[in-house]
Amino acid sequence: MRFHSQDQRPRWGQNKKGKDEKRDKLGDFSKRIVPNPRSRFPLMLWIIVSFIIFMGFNLYFQSRETRVEISYSRFIEEIEAGNLAAVDIADRHVEGELATTAILVLNGSSVDFIQFETWLLSDDPELFGVIREHNPDAVVNGLPPSTNWGGVVFSILPLAVIVIFWIFIMRTMRGGAGPGKAFSFGKSGARLLTEDRPKVTFDDVAGLPEAKQELQEIVEFLREPMKFQRLGGKIPKGALLIGPPGTGKTLLARAVAGEAEVPFLSISGSDFVEMFVGVGASRVRDLFEQGKANAPCIIFIDEMDAVGRVRGAGLGGGHDEREQTLNQLLVEMDGFESNEGVILLAATNRPDVLDPALLRPGRFDRQIVVDRPELLGRVGILKVSARNVTLDEKVDFHIIARGTPGLSGADLANLVNEAALRAARVGHKAVEMDDFEEAKDKIMLGMERKSVILSDDEIKTTAYHEAGHALVSWLTPGTDPIHKVTIIPRGHALGITHFLPVDERHNYSRQYWLNTLTSALGGRAAEKLALADINTGAAQDLSYATEIARRMVCEWGMSEVLGPVTFGKEESPIFLGREMGRVKDHSEATALLIDKEIRALVDAASGRAEKLLSANLDKLNLLAEALLERETLTGNDVNELFGVAATREGDAPEDRDKKASSDDGKDEDDAGASDQSPPPEDAEPPTE
Repeated sequence: MRFHSQDQRPRWGQNKKGKDEKRDKLGDFSKRIVPNPRSRFPLMLWIIVSFIIFMGFNLYFQSRETRVEISYSRFIEEIEAGNLAAVDIADRHVEGELATTAILVLNGSSVDFIQFETWLLSDDPELFGVIREHNPDAVVNGLPPSTNWGGVVFSILPLAVIVIFWIFIMRTMRGGAGPGKAFSFGKSGARLLTEDRPKVTFDDVAGLPEAKQELQEIVEFLREPMKFQRLGGKIPKGALLIGPPGTGKTLLARAVAGEAEVPFLSISGSDFVEMFVGVGASRVRDLFEQGKANAPCIIFIDEMDAVGRVRGAGLGGGHDEREQTLNQLLVEMDGFESNEGVILLAATNRPDVLDPALLRPGRFDRQIVVDRPELLGRVGILKVSARNVTLDEKVDFHIIARGTPGLSGADLANLVNEAALRAARVGHKAVEMDDFEEAKDKIMLGMERKSVILSDDEIKTTAYHEAGHALVSWLTPGTDPIHKVTIIPRGHALGITHFLPVDERHNYSRQYWLNTLTSALGGRAAEKLALADINTGAAQDLSYATEIARRMVCEWGMSEVLGPVTFGKEESPIFLGREMGRVKDHSEATALLIDKEIRALVDAASGRAEKLLSANLDKLNLLAEALLERETLTGNDVNELFGVAATREGDAPEDRDKKASSDDGKDEDDAGASDQSPPPEDAEPPTE
């Protein structure tokens, strides 16, 4: 869960008998731990040398491209033939140009040339006279001996490479440990959060009261250890933050770093994984050595499942590099040597794959659940996320929070940001409730795809399909209230019927799921009754209904035929090695019963939906026509469309009166935020 786009890393102070005494005891550990920035000298040196070598070769080969080396006898022949235009003589090396093109036969092929070079056999003082005799117009130059730079560079290249490589190795060895050093791949590379970074505290974390309380105890122990030790208490060695993605595990760790006022080392679980055998274990040892040198301190490992997966489950055996890294981590956390004052904080969203030895007391003593926030938690998260946002006076975070159950802290922060962007896009001076409502629909339902062009038949089919969902739900007691019905394409759907529960739900009854099955199949039933045909638009509904029926039978024990028994546990996320050794937990006869029971639940729900719609075809047509005309209807719009008399079947008369009075008093925004349930098109059934 992240509330600001900028990087906000906490800082620490010092504890025990005062900041000055702590600094005297530990020294300036920010200078001692944080490695110096890498020198760029080796890289620049390689670039310069490569450029020099390239230019040397280029000059050397360019000079040889146009000249042809001829024999001394051929040189004399061209002089005697009067075909010499110019010649440069440097010591015994001769370069020249002919007056006309000559032909040289090399290896059976002819080469035309004008420029040439050759070597004199010996000093010949009479050569100039011969040239002047046969070539009176030729230009003759005498040059001092020249250096062939291309040849020189080519000859010293191997030695230069060896010297440069040796300098590079010596510099990296003197540079010590650090990312990118030649001999530092065994170092952990943990980042030590320093005081010059923005500070995150528990005030910046909302919606997680229990998790904050657990971590505040660890912070208090680091600040005042004697308060707990006088009664014999011991500091927890580790705390594991468990929760879905986006719920705020990393933010909590950053808040601990900001509150604890002790050194805070941060590293990712993937940083331990390396292709070299033994490197991961070496990095674990180095990490804890840094922690001991700065005790008391906190070590935070993000994405713990990258290094802490259960051993012996894959095909790599016990010599796998990852398993050796985990073994070293287990030893460092609670082995023969103690690590007093070093607390390990870790986060993962996959606790089911962690090794049991990692989760036992003495290693991770506390397992802190960081779940999706409740109503009050969502209100707090929205307030924290909107600190720097200009809000309209009518914005009510309680209404917004009531309409967003199931969203994580990261989702809520994104909602506030999307609302601010939308307000800026349409030119509002402040973010209004309409902006939040549109942002909520965009996140929960998908973005409107107004560019999709549908034919009249497709629009009519979509209208009846969504009207079927809405009407079946409206007529069925105990279902979630309707939030919005639209035939405007959003996301991957051509139309959406969205439901929101009145209050927070944690347990779901069998009747609730039967009602949900009926509502999910209402769209297909409406197409069948009103259009006398069915189409592919109900594919997602069928998949969702089948999944609900399967879980009712196999996981929740809601089948009267099979009873309170679970089946199919092998379908949970597992490793390859475990799957190979797992035995199927039910027979073929039981599998046949499961298939029949799933089919019976889905067929019964489809029959109930068709029966309800057959008895209320006038309401179905009325709702479909309203959708064709207005494209989007809210829950209040549906109630007003059917009138006071058209209440849900089975409601008591006094309930109908209350319903009518409450519907008359609600405004559109209140109706939009008072309910929430995943839409049948794309929802996942909640898990216990």
